[in-house]
Amino acid sequence: MSFDFSFMSTKEILIISLFIWGIPSTYFRSKFRKIVYKTNDWKINIKPLFKKEIVALFTNMYPENVEYISLRNNYRSYLTVYLVLFLIYLSV
Repeated sequence: MSFDFSFMSTKEILIISLFIWGIPSTYFRSKFRKIVYKTNDWKINIKPLFKKEIVALFTNMYPENVEYISLRNNYRSYLTVYLVLFLIYLSV
């Protein structure tokens, strides 16, 4: 079974791809923020705290925490694909 996307432009396909790829971002970000800020409170998802989160994403803030390292690496990969999709969208 194959799908015919000829009725859609490349930009439309990329917008849909960005939207679909963005859906799991809330899950990854929530888990990552809970580890970084050491809390299980749901309000961490709506607070605009960025500095520590950015530092934790690009450095090794908790080298002994295996869950943090694994989630950070997965989150980095996820964000890299998101960035690539966005850059492709901008170049089309």
